[in-house]
Amino acid sequence: MKTYFILGWIFNGNFMKNIEHALKEANGRLRIYGIKIEQIGSRLYLRATLPPKPLALKNGWHQQKINITVANLDGVKLAEKEGKLLRLRLDTKTFDWNDYLKSEPQNSKVKTIGELIQEFEKDYFEKRQRNFKTESTWKVEYQTVFKTLPQHEILNAEVLKQAILTTTPDTRTRKRFCLTLRLLAKFADLDFNPSSYSGSYGYRSRQIRSLPTDKLILECHSNLVDAKWQWIFGMLATYGLRNHEVFFLDLEQLRAGNKIITVLAGKTGYRKIWPFHPEWFDSFGLQNVKIPDINLNRSNSAIGRTVTQRFRRNDGLQFRVYDLRHAWAIRTLEYGIDITLAAQQMGHSLSVHSNLYHAWINAEHHQRAFDLAINKSDRPLPPELI
Repeated sequence: MKTYFILGWIFNGNFMKNIEHALKEANGRLRIYGIKIEQIGSRLYLRATLPPKPLALKNGWHQQKINITVANLDGVKLAEKEGKLLRLRLDTKTFDWNDYLKSEPQNSKVKTIGELIQEFEKDYFEKRQRNFKTESTWKVEYQTVFKTLPQHEILNAEVLKQAILTTTPDTRTRKRFCLTLRLLAKFADLDFNPSSYSGSYGYRSRQIRSLPTDKLILECHSNLVDAKWQWIFGMLATYGLRNHEVFFLDLEQLRAGNKIITVLAGKTGYRKIWPFHPEWFDSFGLQNVKIPDINLNRSNSAIGRTVTQRFRRNDGLQFRVYDLRHAWAIRTLEYGIDITLAAQQMGHSLSVHSNLYHAWINAEHHQRAFDLAINKSDRPLPPELI
């Protein structure tokens, strides 16, 4: 059995080397014809610039492949012969897709939009683990867009364009539609570029709100009646956590008095965060962990909404609880923390940190940062001031 396995391995290895060598030589000869033989699985295909197939989604001549034969040495010879014949038909304008479509797989029929979306979803989850995070992304970023399309029609550029035009220009929704529908078009091999409709939406397009001051945060914290939700509020304010992340921390470190907390899971996974202001750790009693009993067997966004709704409905905050995260980001700037470090602690990229949070900075923040820098500076006085 062992000898048989080794001989089989040698035979298969030599076979693969032989067919690869034959393909290389054949493609060398076909290069002048602008045609190439490709092996996909157990089949050989010709690839060339061809006119669109009947009822095709993509218009104009473009790179396509033709199913020829099985992948073996005789198949390579046949594919090379068919490649030269293909070139002749193209040059003499006698090319007809009907001469080749009979060799196409049976499942190559034109699919409806609904069928394409089902295949897209299958492909999406084959490339990533299906969990609360990916399910939430699928529903928010893809499904909400795809459900606006006519499911029983054939996909084309006009259908996608009209779906995009139903959204308001220069908005986050318009940008999402453009990004998502471009991915669907690419998946369906449809030539569609919606960049001209995307607009100018970006971080700077967001309406800037007034963030809660430290004084207001302290007042709101002291006014909270429920001790568990008061602890949640204190953690969000001190560490700039996303709403759901407060439920996915290393609590043993906190109970041991470690002021540097560890996020174990959440939107952007594991990371460590330092307190700003550090004195809030003690004044808020964050070492005394108190966790509200809520359903965590849900997506991150669903958990986050529970936190938002709890503070809005029960405690009547004068600001959104998520503003505690924004305030933390600005506070790190006032402390002089390098924005690269602050971005890592917040769990997002440097570009997001810079584009989003720098838009919140006002003259008061600049003055406080200036005062802090001057007070801790040991630089010598200029000669004229001595």
